[in-house]
Amino acid sequence: MTPLARELEQLLPEADRLLDPADCWAYGADNSKLHAVPEAVAFARDADTVAELVRLCRRLELPLTARGRGTGTTGAAVPDRGGLVLSLERMNRILDVDPDNRWLIAEPGTTNGAVQEAAGAHGFFWPPDPTSSAYCTLGGNLAYNSAGPHAVKYGTPRDNTLGLAAVAGTGEAFRTGVHTTKGVVGYDLTRLLIGSEGTLAVLTEATLRLTPKPEATRLIQAVYRTVGDAARAVARLMRRAEVPSALEFMDHGALAMIRDYAPDCPLPTDAGALLMIETDGTEAGIDATTAAIRRAAEGDGCLQTTSADTPEEAQALWAVRKALSPALRTVAPKKINEDVVVPVSRIPDLIAGLDRLGREHAITIVNFGHAGNGNIHVNLLINPDDPAEMAAAERCLDAVFDLVLGLDGTLSGEHGIGLVKRAFVRRELDPAARALMAGVKRVFDPDNILNPGKAPG
Repeated sequence: MTPLARELEQLLPEADRLLDPADCWAYGADNSKLHAVPEAVAFARDADTVAELVRLCRRLELPLTARGRGTGTTGAAVPDRGGLVLSLERMNRILDVDPDNRWLIAEPGTTNGAVQEAAGAHGFFWPPDPTSSAYCTLGGNLAYNSAGPHAVKYGTPRDNTLGLAAVAGTGEAFRTGVHTTKGVVGYDLTRLLIGSEGTLAVLTEATLRLTPKPEATRLIQAVYRTVGDAARAVARLMRRAEVPSALEFMDHGALAMIRDYAPDCPLPTDAGALLMIETDGTEAGIDATTAAIRRAAEGDGCLQTTSADTPEEAQALWAVRKALSPALRTVAPKKINEDVVVPVSRIPDLIAGLDRLGREHAITIVNFGHAGNGNIHVNLLINPDDPAEMAAAERCLDAVFDLVLGLDGTLSGEHGIGLVKRAFVRRELDPAARALMAGVKRVFDPDNILNPGKAPG
């Protein structure tokens, strides 16, 4: 028996530890398909246990990888250096909801869906809402700064979190932030920890800033002749005072795939791009807001716009977007999915560049995503069992990142760096910035036990 196993037997009840490699196997992967078996798995139920486990790993000089439900796509929760996986899925309590002060306090293992349900009971919501909200955890949302479609109007977790409780790599518990919407005492450690992928501290609690639920929502589907026409419409929409609450994009490759998979989906044959535009507001003002946004969506290259005023009509419009995911799974079940971001005005240049790279490397590329933020999900459709195709995909992906950075973009909007993108970080961050980040890492985690090898420094 290893020293870690002996210590865990003394520290945790049998139900809160896994020591057999076969039992630990499932906790060695996330949705990136990467895998490494940890030496052991521990399930914490409170912040004191988290602190004890961090101190244990520091004393034994072992890596500790914090984990939620494993929905991440970049391998940040994969224990590639062994050691202990600390699962936070059983720390899943909603601790407080205060509608008067617009906050909700929850533990990191709480699912995003549970947060939304608890907030919704009081007429509020938490704006970050990834597509995996029914399963993904709050801790994971914060670790990646994962936002979802409503970030275009309401912002990311960094914009919607007031404070955190956490345990540093020293085993010391600390708190960050405030319970107010204004506060400037000390450095902003809350925003620093959000997006740090468990490399600085293990989160044990979050105080979330809630937003009142809108009285009404509407949906507009706008179809364009070209990607450039759609991107110019996005720019028009984002200049308006009435910002869409969601603004989703699909390119010609995605639309072609939908036509092949679901030929009954109503799309013009010459459609080159599509926008799904959600508006929200008061019952008294929603019709005027929607009409103004619909006018802004129309213009050169717009083939048609359709507005949904009832839930049934909205469901019919969303059918086109919902057909894409099963189409992708059918055609390329092991696709490479990246979540790059460029300035909104550079979306046409990005898509044109991706088309060129697809032809050069003989790789099919399909693009969709959150147009209002310029956050495009680039999908390389490949056969992982074909070594030549995989090599071509790696060369293509390398060129994709160069293209994005050349357009003043960034390598990730909400999926994070993890293992998948760490080799490319140096292209975006200069040496001075990386040195400062490495210094921050040493302060929080002097023995480099928290998710080692995944920090950008």
